[in-house]
Amino acid sequence: MELVTSLPAVTSLSEVAAGIRRIEDLGFDTVHISETLRDPFSVCTLAAEHSTALTIRTSMVVAFPRSPMLTAHAAWDLARFSGGRFQLGIASQVRGNIVGRYSTTWTDPVAQLADYAAALRAIFDSFHTGSRLDHHGSHYEFTRLQPYFNPGPLDVTPPTLWMGGVGPRMCELAGATADGFVAHPTGSHPLSMTDQVLPALRAGAQRAARPDNGPRIIVVPKVITGPDVESLAESREKLRSELAFLYSTPAYRGTLDRLGHSETADALASSAQAGNWSGLPNLLSDDLLEALVPQGTYSDLPAILAKWYTGLCDGIALDVPPDPSHDRQFQDMLSEVRAIS
Repeated sequence: MELVTSLPAVTSLSEVAAGIRRIEDLGFDTVHISETLRDPFSVCTLAAEHSTALTIRTSMVVAFPRSPMLTAHAAWDLARFSGGRFQLGIASQVRGNIVGRYSTTWTDPVAQLADYAAALRAIFDSFHTGSRLDHHGSHYEFTRLQPYFNPGPLDVTPPTLWMGGVGPRMCELAGATADGFVAHPTGSHPLSMTDQVLPALRAGAQRAARPDNGPRIIVVPKVITGPDVESLAESREKLRSELAFLYSTPAYRGTLDRLGHSETADALASSAQAGNWSGLPNLLSDDLLEALVPQGTYSDLPAILAKWYTGLCDGIALDVPPDPSHDRQFQDMLSEVRAIS
């Protein structure tokens, strides 16, 4: 099982080096770099500089506000700089953010992301082979790349292309075109994986007649854990707020519906629409949290994760311990999680 974690979004640029060294020392294989508070490519550059073995994966770069050419240049540089340890994750984001936060046009996000990925692959091919760039897609057209602007071939592994998704069409697109897929935290529940995500990934892979079994799959379960029972309470309250915010987005309500909590999904969406952000956590009961996410102490969690995810994924993403004094116990737990099949 691939062991993945995310560098906390609040990590300042001056703190990235220490954070990355700790992640590598804990024994993780891969670090996800998000795009929330900072430019992900700047953070990835520092992550590559201050690690030796970690795979560095954007999860996820918001694609549409950037030209594929800009994204391709950044990814190519990071692949070269990291010695082939960089992987490019791209996603559409939701309409509200694309239009309201980025002032970017929203059309058909699935078709646009498909064309975005095709454009990236065409640009990568021109970078690597020097062949004429000639991409004509539904949203992007690239016909000009003079040698002066071509960074040239890599002597390391080129960036693989990863996608995320929640809805069936986006998951099917990933199944057809992506090298890897990172499930959204609200779509990482086994019910959502088996009912929607995995069937859509398989359908996409079959439609594209892929010679492999489709993309590698990483789940991102937000777990309630700690070294002892007492620490679970603190973890539970922190996660209650995060999950309430995530599930207040209508596009992410699927797991709540599958668990029979559509009324809670409605209440979360209404509270968010009214701007009552502080009231969101009160809508998630302890019983609902227990159904939504795995929870247990470090000694218990590997067996719980195995019960939830054996056979469903190739990797699991877990947060680093908030208290570094717990790192040794956490390392022991990770070695057991790695053994999950």
